[in-house]
Amino acid sequence: VGEPGVGKTAMVEGLARRVAEGDIPDLLQGSELYTLDMGALLAGTKFRGDFEERLKAVVAALQKREKAILFIDEIHTIVGAGATSGGSLDASNILKPALGAGELRCIGSTTYEEYRNLFDKDRALSRRFQKIDLQEPNADETLEILKGLRSRYEEHHRVNYSEEALESAVQLAVKHLPMRHLPDKAIDVIDEAGAQHRLDGNPNRAIGTNEIERVVARMARVPIRTVSGSDRQRLRYLERDLKQVVFGQDLAIEALVKSIHRSRAGLGHPDKPVGSFLLTGPTGVGKTEVTKQLASQLGVKFLRFDMSEYMEKHSVARLIGAPPGYVGFDQGGLLTEAVQKNPWTVLLLDEIEKAHPDLFNILLQVMDHGTLTDNNGKETDFRNVILIMTSNVGGRDMSASPIGFGERAAAAPKNALEKAFSPEFRNRLDAVINFAPLDQGVMLQVVDKFIKELSEQLAERDVALKVTPAARRMLAEKGYDLLFGARPLGRLIQSELSDPLAEKILFGELRNGGEVRIGWSGGKLTFRYE
Repeated sequence: VGEPGVGKTAMVEGLARRVAEGDIPDLLQGSELYTLDMGALLAGTKFRGDFEERLKAVVAALQKREKAILFIDEIHTIVGAGATSGGSLDASNILKPALGAGELRCIGSTTYEEYRNLFDKDRALSRRFQKIDLQEPNADETLEILKGLRSRYEEHHRVNYSEEALESAVQLAVKHLPMRHLPDKAIDVIDEAGAQHRLDGNPNRAIGTNEIERVVARMARVPIRTVSGSDRQRLRYLERDLKQVVFGQDLAIEALVKSIHRSRAGLGHPDKPVGSFLLTGPTGVGKTEVTKQLASQLGVKFLRFDMSEYMEKHSVARLIGAPPGYVGFDQGGLLTEAVQKNPWTVLLLDEIEKAHPDLFNILLQVMDHGTLTDNNGKETDFRNVILIMTSNVGGRDMSASPIGFGERAAAAPKNALEKAFSPEFRNRLDAVINFAPLDQGVMLQVVDKFIKELSEQLAERDVALKVTPAARRMLAEKGYDLLFGARPLGRLIQSELSDPLAEKILFGELRNGGEVRIGWSGGKLTFRYE
């Protein structure tokens, strides 16, 4: 009994080979191994008694051969095989007398899940077998297995595997394919690499680390640079790149980047997510935007869950799947399925304070052990996830003008967080990152960002946009709001710039493209078309 891919069938095939070579104890000398094909036995059994007759003939033939050993792969399939409606005589019940009398030597293989769900429930059958647990081999043992298989795959694909390629196949399979087991996943990697190399028609027969990295990246659905570790330039300038698109939050960006650097350098905790952060602060200051830009700069998937959809107790079950007996039990959970499909991802839980308290109990497991078990008992690996939660708790206190002693006002956001989130939740966070309210000086940079986005949209209509410094300053002043951050500026640009330009593009001077220059005169924006 063992997990899929650990080598259960291969072990029996190895026994058959050793029997043929005579490399076995005297007791087993001369043994003959037979494999039972359950599909062939069942094929064409139209009438009651056909299947039983066939199986009894197989058992009788084996009983006549003194040293016969029967091997049944996926032995759980004998439970219920050949049973008719209303009858209980299946393959397992036919085999029981011969097994109990010691007249039939039998080896079976199955997975833990099937053993538990089918085989072990028939106690009379399971007691006739001695259970042997087959553990997954470690990385060193898998490397030896690959070296033994190397010549076969080299001959089949007409390639040559380097020592470094085999070592990379094991290391990367362990790191990036956590839901599968050794040696199966490492063998699959070298097989895929050989097949891809031959399909590409590459005249060079050698397969090295680069080819293995490309295959693992495709199998794990992650960017190749994530696998190769050659993205040092991107990581080196990650802080700079984020500061160019998110303004006025330098301290928050630095804390995020340090955690990612620590993880990629191999100094993070191996059994936890890359980072677990709570971003707090007033609305509209860039909490969600920095998360989107982080995923974009790292080149990984961005997943966002709006916590306002999980305010009720029953809605939290949608994340990990409905419990047994409820509708949708077999469909899996939204969160677990999404992370299984995209194991390397930036996961945003937006406005976490709106979620039901039961959600925080689920997150404790994720932040502490990097795994989450869904309703079917399947573990989802969160070790390559950057978990970011945003909250507006304490944001109003940060934006409020202090009255009286300043220290009490400064402590107000922290007190609000302590009231909203339990100590065990706060204790598992890598950092609580406070986003400061945007000040007037940052608004010019935000204006430039919005104008750049508008210019890119207008360029698709062959329209060039120019904004004078005076217009930029007035937009920054009119769009500034301490309480609501940058969002009022976005609405201002939409009403003052986008709406008039839309009319001109559809019905006016910019129907065929052109240039528009926006200035400020007489207390309002001016438009000049060329």
